[in-house]
Amino acid sequence: MAGVHLESRNQAVGFTFQVLGELKVFSEQGAVPVTAGRQQVVLAALLLESGRLQNCDHLIRLLWAEDPPETARTQVQICVSRIRRTLAAAADKAAIETRPPGYVLQIDDAALDLNVFRRTVAEAAALGGEGRTAEAAALLRVAVGLWRGPCLNGIPSDELARVAEHIDEERLAATESFIELELALGRHHQLTAETARLVSENPLRERFRGQLMLALHRSGRQAEALEIYRQGRTLLMDELGLQPGEDLRRLEQAILTEDASLRLEHPSGTELRAAGPDPASAEDGRVVVPRQLPVDTADFVGHRHLVAQAEAVLTNTSPDRATGIVVVTGFSGIGKSTFAARVAHRLAESHFPDGQLYCQLRGGRADPVDPREVLGRFLRALGLPGPAIPDSLEERGEVYRSMLAARRILVVLDDAVGEEQIFPLLPGSRSCGVLVTSRTRLTALPGAQQISLGILDEPTSLELLGNVVGADRVSGEPAAARALVATVGGLPLALRIVAARLAARPHWPLASMVQRLADERRRLDELTHGEMTVRASLSLTYDGLAGIDRTLLRLLSLTKGSTFPSWIGGALLDAPGAYPYPSDLMESLVDVQMLDVTGVDVTGVDVTGELRYGFHDIIRLFARDRLAAESDETERRAAIRRVGGAWLALVAEAQQRVLGTQYMSGPADRWNPPADHVRAILGRPLEWLDTELENLSLTVESLAQEGEDGYAWELAVNLAPFYEARGYLDHWARTHRKALTAVRRSGNLLGQAALSASLGSLHLNRRNLPEAHQALTVAVGLFEGLGHAKGLGLCHRDLGLLERLAGHETTALDLFEEAERDFGTGDPWARASVLVQRAVILLRRGDVCRVEAELDEALEIWRGLGYLGGQARVLQRAGQVHLYRGQLDDASKVLAEALGMVRDDGDVIGEGYILHDLGRVHTRLGELTEAGSYFARALSVREGILDQAGAASVRVDLADLSLRGDDAVRAGGLLTDALEVFGRLGMAEEEERATGLLARVTANGTAEDR
Repeated sequence: MAGVHLESRNQAVGFTFQVLGELKVFSEQGAVPVTAGRQQVVLAALLLESGRLQNCDHLIRLLWAEDPPETARTQVQICVSRIRRTLAAAADKAAIETRPPGYVLQIDDAALDLNVFRRTVAEAAALGGEGRTAEAAALLRVAVGLWRGPCLNGIPSDELARVAEHIDEERLAATESFIELELALGRHHQLTAETARLVSENPLRERFRGQLMLALHRSGRQAEALEIYRQGRTLLMDELGLQPGEDLRRLEQAILTEDASLRLEHPSGTELRAAGPDPASAEDGRVVVPRQLPVDTADFVGHRHLVAQAEAVLTNTSPDRATGIVVVTGFSGIGKSTFAARVAHRLAESHFPDGQLYCQLRGGRADPVDPREVLGRFLRALGLPGPAIPDSLEERGEVYRSMLAARRILVVLDDAVGEEQIFPLLPGSRSCGVLVTSRTRLTALPGAQQISLGILDEPTSLELLGNVVGADRVSGEPAAARALVATVGGLPLALRIVAARLAARPHWPLASMVQRLADERRRLDELTHGEMTVRASLSLTYDGLAGIDRTLLRLLSLTKGSTFPSWIGGALLDAPGAYPYPSDLMESLVDVQMLDVTGVDVTGVDVTGELRYGFHDIIRLFARDRLAAESDETERRAAIRRVGGAWLALVAEAQQRVLGTQYMSGPADRWNPPADHVRAILGRPLEWLDTELENLSLTVESLAQEGEDGYAWELAVNLAPFYEARGYLDHWARTHRKALTAVRRSGNLLGQAALSASLGSLHLNRRNLPEAHQALTVAVGLFEGLGHAKGLGLCHRDLGLLERLAGHETTALDLFEEAERDFGTGDPWARASVLVQRAVILLRRGDVCRVEAELDEALEIWRGLGYLGGQARVLQRAGQVHLYRGQLDDASKVLAEALGMVRDDGDVIGEGYILHDLGRVHTRLGELTEAGSYFARALSVREGILDQAGAASVRVDLADLSLRGDDAVRAGGLLTDALEVFGRLGMAEEEERATGLLARVTANGTAEDR
């Protein structure tokens, strides 16, 4: 069945392609990005018609409507080519075939959520035709649950948007169908809230309105049902000038006359009971019906789909069902008990008329309730006299199951500690239901439906706040209300406490509570009202943890990132080999909901295959609270250093794999995660660095703030090559400034020298030449005092590049030679970097043979080290040599190869340079359209990384193209913009060329005036 297939697929890796909502593509490693704009439009069109030919002219109309450019067909081909690369990353079985006059996308039918939706709806229709109403309704709910928003939400194509609207209509039709089926099953009580929401969202859709009227009528709410009709009639008259349809009018009349055809006959309770005496009868013959549920919370909000999911399990009437068991999990304060009470009260009368049993099991305390005691309570509640209750657990269980065998009773077990506490309390009859809440995932309960409660989103949080303090106060201070719910992170308990305090003090503005909660050190103290307190709630779970788990939770609060990797637990506890897998240390905290598994896909695994974890903000504050109270400074400081040392060890290993060398070392101690784990996560080192970008940058800042300047500067400096390759210039600047403050405070001269040199490289990348010269000069002075040859070599190399950019080529060559002497023979990687930089000057001077020899040497060095980025740089220079010699075809081929390498490497800065060079080659070839395309892409890359100098350089070549096309006005604008940048940054050589071109523009304008 589709439902079974769908469930197993969602639990594994999900769909490869999703269009029911935003367009998304997934691989086994997680989300695969699809470039916004044209690529999304083309892929969406192919997916909607997968397996069928899509004419290229049709794709052009989708992209440009009636005004396509001359290059439209070529641009579609480029889009398809790039989509093919996306598909290769997502799934081997997906492929785009070229079939004149267009393309066909071949995918597995189950890979697209729309296909599975339609197939599931069809199977539900078949089940309904067989009279299997409950199964059909459940399957339709599963199908509608695939949607995550309007179909193809955000796709920039009007024509595709119209197609998507028709697909959205299928969702509404399926929703109407399962509402109809569930009304036939007698679920009107459960459906009133859901259908009210659907009417609110679709006010002109008469079928939803009629379904809501019928649900209200059957729930004994005739006046409300008729009011819904009157509201709809008024809306139709005001909006369309029409009366309601015949079906709706007939339904209103039937409600007014209490027509018997609207009634739904239920089987009586006696039909469900077995023959023979009822063990739950009291001595006077009356049946004892226990009503033990705690009070339902009047202001309950949110989780509507989860409520429906729980109710579907507990009310399932299919012949082959077992006892319906729902386990509600989530961390302390998430609202598990409130959720269970809401579900239980909604089902009490309609589905469990023979009674409801309830027990608070105290799972979060040191003395959880014994199941034998619970059975005694339940047996007495069911009417069994005290003297008749057996003594042993086994005998009590037998009597309990016998008494429930022929009855429809709901058993609610709140705050269970584990499966062993639950097993003896399970009824044996499928006519009963069991609802369990627990901080622990009770996955060993057979056949149980697991429902994990998450935090409330902003609209639901605001609704809860308004229910307690009054909607007027919320609407009167909307910004403060949003700030409040953001501060408590959607945690219901914390939000209820905040709301209760405000409700008790109507003279307090909401903004005053925001101010009180702003100080993280006092936030837990503020989250207390009467007997409600977040700290006490979390302490119940914390106090039940083993000692090592409490220590780990406290130390994890030292992390700064939104998520963290699994190995970090071993570093914090100094236990590198304590468990077979690093994640094992974390799992005890995950089991009790104090940590979340979080990541780029539903499994919590990132692109490197590593499990990732995270805190709710309130739990992080609680852990810091416990850290301050229970951990001494020695333990805390040692943990900080081990984590810093672990990041250093991993970055050094990543450098070795990418660069073939280590950039710069310092005296900070390393802490090595397990070697097998390191090999696994660094299989793709650049992707690992992308994944950990936030953690690495925040770790540098945290180490600097903690006074661990030795770790801070070394980690920052060794991240600089990766920041440069990926274009993360803002991270480069922020981490270095933080670390520089720390090393200056401590008087760490090596750290000051290394950071100043690295900042000089950053300024060079941004073409801030005066700042680069100042930073590098400071670094040279410090490295000379320390006698640090490699540091001097790096500075002299970058000063040589600076002089070249300023147009001082002789001085630049002298500095490059000085850098070579500094590096000596012990650092071939650094020597190769000098050779590649010097090649530009030597080529300009016509010393082609020397350039070729030195580039060959650099290529041999970097190939030997396995440094792909360096090899790409050499190929770029080789392309420039071919361009210099007029060997344009060779230049194009070599540069195209280099472009593929930098793209594979994720080197956006290198990509911008090579696209620029390819534009120059096609300009020389006279292929001006292709040249303009390359220049435009180069400009986009440069602007994307905020490279003002690089963007200005590209604008000069675009201006040259514009002059060739007699567009002097555009050329003048481009050159004016470029000259402003060159003058500000001191780029003399580029400024000279741009000035010459601008003179031609002026001359052309003067000639035209004559």
